[in-house]
Amino acid sequence: MCRSCISSLIADRVTFNHWDVPPSRRKFIAYTAAAGAAATAMTATRKVAAAGGADVIFRNGTIIPMTAQQAPVEALAIGGGKILAIGSESDVSALAASTTSIVDLQGRTLLPGLIDPHHHTCLSALWADLLINVGYTKYLTRAEVITALQAAVAKTPPGQWIRAGYFDNVLQGGDLSMKQLDAVSTEHPIFVWYVNGHVAAANSTAFKLVKIPQDVGVLPGGGHFGRGSDRKLNGLIYEEPALLRFTAVAIPDITPDMMAKALASYTKQVAAVGNTTLHEPGTIKPEWVQPLARLSNTLDVRLSASLSTDAIDQSKVFAALGPGAKARMIAGSRLSLYGIKFWADGSNQTETGAQTKPYLHSTRKGKTNYSESQMAQMCRAAMNAGWPILIHCHGDAAIDDALDAIESAYGATPATGLNRIEHATMARQDQLERMKRLGVEPTFHMNLVLLYGAAYRDEIFGPQRTRFVNPAGACVKAGIPFSLHTDSPAAPIGPLRLVQTAMIRRCEIDGSVIGPDQAITLEQALMAVTINAARQIGMEDVIGTLESGKEADLTILESDPYKTDPTKIMAIKVSETWVGGEKKFG
Repeated sequence: MCRSCISSLIADRVTFNHWDVPPSRRKFIAYTAAAGAAATAMTATRKVAAAGGADVIFRNGTIIPMTAQQAPVEALAIGGGKILAIGSESDVSALAASTTSIVDLQGRTLLPGLIDPHHHTCLSALWADLLINVGYTKYLTRAEVITALQAAVAKTPPGQWIRAGYFDNVLQGGDLSMKQLDAVSTEHPIFVWYVNGHVAAANSTAFKLVKIPQDVGVLPGGGHFGRGSDRKLNGLIYEEPALLRFTAVAIPDITPDMMAKALASYTKQVAAVGNTTLHEPGTIKPEWVQPLARLSNTLDVRLSASLSTDAIDQSKVFAALGPGAKARMIAGSRLSLYGIKFWADGSNQTETGAQTKPYLHSTRKGKTNYSESQMAQMCRAAMNAGWPILIHCHGDAAIDDALDAIESAYGATPATGLNRIEHATMARQDQLERMKRLGVEPTFHMNLVLLYGAAYRDEIFGPQRTRFVNPAGACVKAGIPFSLHTDSPAAPIGPLRLVQTAMIRRCEIDGSVIGPDQAITLEQALMAVTINAARQIGMEDVIGTLESGKEADLTILESDPYKTDPTKIMAIKVSETWVGGEKKFG
């Protein structure tokens, strides 16, 4: 699902009065040098501590390295935030000292920390903080949503905004309308943001406050408003320029303190479902980097991010930190940067993904946000700045243009690093083969199968095209590595949900299996949320497997997924998560 509009909408509400402005090259180098000196001193202290023995040894469980030598091992030692040794209990026990803590796994399973390579961390945290959740995970029907909004009105003084989010028109019974929201209240302005990010609904009071007249036309940039059969405004708000009119009034300025508290709360939730690293694709701004770097050491997950194409000039100061093939690590922090992102099309659920064939029961194909030449220009600008490119593509027409642009600008397997196709939902077999030739890798939004598989089959694409949605199985056969992601807040958090869905491809709405020939094995699915995901954010040398010298990022599960019914993988309880040798959850 497209997050370009949410990116700019939320970003425009953030105030940086007490945050650093984008640094000059000299200031940034001075900052990183100072932070690097602190990090060196901290590393030296850790090495001294580790020289006296391991900080922690894990034993008496199943420890799965996720390396080429996949066989489980008996014990793991960590020290100074790093993995010191992994192997037999007798060998690892030699690192025990009087100060070493011994963790008895008691039969639990220890994996490398699980990674979400496409997760809008700041946005998810702010949505959770600012919007009432009226999504499908809480309310199954539109009637239940209306009841929840009525309950919110009863607790809110007249005149104050009712801001809600996560509403799913596909799963919760169709669009909301001005008439329905007016029935909830006309004494409160009401704004409900759809989970797809492209659409919202508001009541007449909100329209009056935002000063949207009945004769409003299409706004510059394509924003527009829905109309009923009587041609009057019906409460629906489409695309960024129109949504921005409402969020500018409905959403308060977001202070640094608000952001910090929201992130602290949100990352606790994400750590609790097994994630240790999140990559935010294209939805942070350059001026956020230094504050987020400082904040990252206090959070419960490791942060990674890419900037958007409108920040290429500002990105060059960060590109100077190292080669593009690897993540640019912000010294003294748990924040890294990898790549530049743009959005080639919209969302399949709103039929704005760009397709080569019409949507089912429609003549519409959607359209790309840019021409192929414009995409190529953005790719060249990113490459010249030293970055790989990440391109959001839900439709196969968007993928065609994106691959043309990548080939034109980068060629095959460029020195700037791994280029990615985000979502690649409707990728065709020939496009996968082309990705392989170019060294491009996809990351799949597997929750689309879980949540929308039946709707894709029956309402949006038809059975034949839906069988090839998120073609992970075809990637395995072609030898193309891929990762899995949630695209939060567009779908629920949790890597085990992705793993199970990739294995059995069952739509939870009606229990049907969507494209069974695209199912993959447990090992392949786990690779997609560990080492493959680490490589796609330039951190395969740092995280993603359990190997000596890597960061001690660990996820401990109560049950062994290899001994669990595939239909119950997502129900496995996460016992603990560790980041850089520190227990963050458990």
